[in-house]
Amino acid sequence: MTQQRYSTNQCLCYVEPENLTGALEFFLLGFSEDPELQPLTFSLFLSIYLVTMLGNLLIILAISSDSDLHTPMYFFLSNLSIADIGFTSTTVPKVIFNIQSHSRVISYAGCLSQVSFLYFFGCLDSAFLTVMAYDRFVAICYPLHYSVIMNPHRCSLLLLVSFLFSLLDSQLHCLMISQLSFCTNMEIPDFFCDPTQLFKLACNGTSMDNILFYFHGAIFGGIPILGIFFSYYKIVSSILRISSSCGRYKAFSTCGSHLSVVLLFYGTGLGMYLGSAVSHFPRKVAGASVVYAVITPLLNPFIYSLRNRDIKRALQRLLNRTV
Repeated sequence: MTQQRYSTNQCLCYVEPENLTGALEFFLLGFSEDPELQPLTFSLFLSIYLVTMLGNLLIILAISSDSDLHTPMYFFLSNLSIADIGFTSTTVPKVIFNIQSHSRVISYAGCLSQVSFLYFFGCLDSAFLTVMAYDRFVAICYPLHYSVIMNPHRCSLLLLVSFLFSLLDSQLHCLMISQLSFCTNMEIPDFFCDPTQLFKLACNGTSMDNILFYFHGAIFGGIPILGIFFSYYKIVSSILRISSSCGRYKAFSTCGSHLSVVLLFYGTGLGMYLGSAVSHFPRKVAGASVVYAVITPLLNPFIYSLRNRDIKRALQRLLNRTV
């Protein structure tokens, strides 16, 4: 069985790849097969998933139940928590199920669906972080016009644009993956369907396909990054014009949580994709993926709740009402 499974790395060129696509299966090899480590891995992922869900749900409930937090910044924070729930739910339940069932198989359709949802929620995270940076830019640089600029209509429009932008990104990635042909069952050195690994495994993949894939990623990833960079460039320029050090600290402290989440999200994301593209060590690829796809959504609620007094107060009120 083991010999048969590991022989699937060879591309059988005489096979018609397109005829196998419907019945194709991938093996997710992200973690050790040591039976002694399986209970520990299962418990770890289950605990992280439950804490992630609880943390993000508490953020959503605290914001929705407190009228003082019905502002644009917290409106987008609650949507960021929803995106984080979707992001982690795309991969972690499959890992938990595979460990419990002692199976590492994912079907071609399941893999394609996972890629689609992963890019949708990942891009939605990126879009919301960009919109939140714009919100901080308006609040600090144009405080007297904040309520006029960030009115409910514009907030709804920004939410819709973020959703459509993410949907376009996910469907384009899904379309590129669907054009690939795979000769037989293949092994992915990760715990989810990583598109960079799928391009490596494809029988009909070319260097031009890889260039288009990374070019597309640079466009859809670069636009939010440029938006965040521009917003913070204006924020820093505006803060430096404040005469008192106390005023500068107070202005910049409103951006601390957001900036921490931005650095965590893009830092781990960049590390994962660069590692997946150039690394030949599967364990390192899987480790970087865990930090990006699992740990980041787990830490976001803690970053906002620990560094934000308004969220702390809202959570305290929510817990008091519940108890």
